[in-house]
Amino acid sequence: FKGQRIEVFPLISTPSAKIPGQLSGKMTRLAKLLLSFMTFVPAAAFGSLARATAIGTSSTTRQPSWNLSQNHRGNNRLSRSDLHLALPNILNVPRGGGLSLIADFTKSWNASPTTFFNSSLMTLAVLTAAFKVYQRASASGEKASSASTKPESVKELQFKFLSVFWLLRCADWLQGPYFYEVYASKVFNGVPASLALVSKLFLTGFASTALFGPSVGRALDAYGRKKGTLAFSLIYAIGAFSTKSPLLQVLFLGRIMSGIGTSLLFSAPESWLVGEAQESGDDPDGTWLGETFGLAYAGDSIVAILAGQFAGFAAASRGPTGPFELSTGFLALGGLLAAFLWKE
Repeated sequence: FKGQRIEVFPLISTPSAKIPGQLSGKMTRLAKLLLSFMTFVPAAAFGSLARATAIGTSSTTRQPSWNLSQNHRGNNRLSRSDLHLALPNILNVPRGGGLSLIADFTKSWNASPTTFFNSSLMTLAVLTAAFKVYQRASASGEKASSASTKPESVKELQFKFLSVFWLLRCADWLQGPYFYEVYASKVFNGVPASLALVSKLFLTGFASTALFGPSVGRALDAYGRKKGTLAFSLIYAIGAFSTKSPLLQVLFLGRIMSGIGTSLLFSAPESWLVGEAQESGDDPDGTWLGETFGLAYAGDSIVAILAGQFAGFAAASRGPTGPFELSTGFLALGGLLAAFLWKE
């Protein structure tokens, strides 16, 4: 302190072993960096760290010492307690240094599940935005010039597809968070729905998708992808409305309809987009088609986050069936847009 040099000798306890000089040097540098991190002081402020002068054995452990040319007592030794008490005052950092600050930050970050979620969401949003800005800034001039010449027909096709796609995907995401709760709230013959029954309802939807999926694909090729998208809006809405029924048979029927709707959702809109892009002839190499799919699923992640928030609000005001009721509104809006904007 006060311009005098401090030498720190980190010593290692190991059972009767010799540490090579190169490895020992790395260890002393690591100790120096660790002290810098814990006190928020540049590593150079600690001076040069000498190599360990002794190695502990299995029975004895030599403690680290700090040598100072002369301390405030007039001695040539500075004890560990002296250094522990002096560092926070001289360096003007809270006791615990960086670790203390990190602990306080972590405690406030995890104050509640809501705080943790919102903090994490904002952090990810900022990082994503920064990465996107960097990606755009580092794009080549050739790519930027080509982006400015995007055909108007491609822009129109992207608007038509993305507006419908995101609405339908939001309707699907809305139903996920409260799937278990909506069926667990049912009572049959005075007995609440068991976990086994809810599991059977859950598996019924997957079985329906597996069973009717191949037939759905052939039907889309035969009757058209636009009609398949409209059929999804109708069938998925029926499955959503079925959650309000107290009858077990209706609930199973609704799960079958939802399984068929899932097959339509993951095939009809995208295949319509590909067909229209090929028919227009403005995107022969598929460049804009790839961009459209990238926008669709990048936006879908944002839609999923928003849908979770919407589902929470709907459940708070309407109960566990609220998100399913809200889902039908998005299905109706997406179906109307597809009916009036899409051509086939």
